[in-house]
Amino acid sequence: MKMKTWYLLIGGMLIGAVAGYAYWNYVGCLSGTCSISSSPINSTLYGGLMGALIANLFTPSKRDASKQQQEPSSEG
Repeated sequence: MKMKTWYLLIGGMLIGAVAGYAYWNYVGCLSGTCSISSSPINSTLYGGLMGALIANLFTPSKRDASKQQQEPSSEG
Protein backbone atom coordinates (compact mmCIF):
# COMPACT_ATOMS: atom_id res chain seq x y z
CA MET A 1 0.00 0.00 0.00
CA LYS A 2 1.13 3.51 -0.71
CA MET A 3 1.93 5.99 2.03
CA LYS A 4 -1.05 8.12 1.01
CA THR A 5 -3.34 5.17 1.74
CA TRP A 6 -1.77 4.65 5.15
CA TYR A 7 -2.14 8.34 6.01
CA LEU A 8 -5.79 8.24 5.01
CA LEU A 9 -6.50 5.15 7.13
CA ILE A 10 -4.63 6.47 10.16
CA GLY A 11 -6.35 9.85 9.84
CA GLY A 12 -9.74 8.16 9.65
CA MET A 13 -8.89 6.05 12.67
CA LEU A 14 -7.85 9.08 14.71
CA ILE A 15 -10.95 11.06 13.75
CA GLY A 16 -13.13 8.05 14.60
CA ALA A 17 -11.40 7.57 17.94
CA VAL A 18 -11.95 11.21 18.89
CA ALA A 19 -15.58 10.93 17.80
CA GLY A 20 -16.00 7.74 19.86
CA TYR A 21 -14.56 9.39 22.94
CA ALA A 22 -16.73 12.47 22.41
CA TYR A 23 -19.78 10.20 22.10
CA TRP A 24 -18.92 8.56 25.42
CA ASN A 25 -18.30 11.96 27.05
CA TYR A 26 -21.46 13.71 25.86
CA VAL A 27 -23.97 10.88 25.37
CA GLY A 28 -22.59 7.86 27.22
CA CYS A 29 -24.59 5.28 29.10
CA LEU A 30 -25.57 5.96 32.68
CA SER A 31 -26.76 2.48 33.58
CA GLY A 32 -23.60 0.70 32.40
CA THR A 33 -25.50 -1.90 30.37
CA CYS A 34 -24.51 -0.47 26.98
CA SER A 35 -21.61 -2.55 25.73
CA ILE A 36 -19.99 0.14 23.58
CA SER A 37 -20.76 3.43 25.27
CA SER A 38 -20.43 2.32 28.91
CA SER A 39 -16.63 2.66 28.87
CA PRO A 40 -14.43 5.31 27.23
CA ILE A 41 -11.99 2.63 26.03
CA ASN A 42 -14.71 0.65 24.26
CA SER A 43 -16.26 3.66 22.56
CA THR A 44 -12.84 5.04 21.52
CA LEU A 45 -11.73 1.72 20.01
CA TYR A 46 -15.07 1.23 18.27
CA GLY A 47 -14.94 4.78 16.90
CA GLY A 48 -11.40 4.20 15.64
CA LEU A 49 -12.46 0.99 13.90
CA MET A 50 -15.45 2.66 12.26
CA GLY A 51 -13.30 5.63 11.20
CA ALA A 52 -10.75 3.34 9.56
CA LEU A 53 -13.48 1.39 7.77
CA ILE A 54 -15.08 4.56 6.44
CA ALA A 55 -11.69 5.95 5.37
CA ASN A 56 -11.05 2.67 3.54
CA LEU A 57 -13.98 3.48 1.27
CA PHE A 58 -11.95 6.35 -0.20
CA THR A 59 -8.82 4.34 -1.03
CA PRO A 60 -8.37 3.01 -4.57
CA SER A 61 -8.49 -0.76 -4.83
CA LYS A 62 -5.98 -2.91 -6.72
CA ARG A 63 -8.78 -4.06 -9.01
CA ASP A 64 -9.48 -0.47 -10.11
CA ALA A 65 -5.81 0.15 -10.79
CA SER A 66 -5.43 -3.00 -12.90
CA LYS A 67 -8.54 -2.12 -14.95
CA GLN A 68 -7.16 1.32 -15.75
CA GLN A 69 -3.89 -0.18 -16.98
CA GLN A 70 -5.62 -2.73 -19.25
CA GLU A 71 -8.07 -0.36 -20.93
CA PRO A 72 -6.68 1.36 -24.03
CA SER A 73 -6.96 5.10 -24.06
CA SER A 74 -9.64 6.57 -26.30
CA GLU A 75 -7.70 9.78 -27.02
CA GLY A 76 -7.03 10.40 -30.70
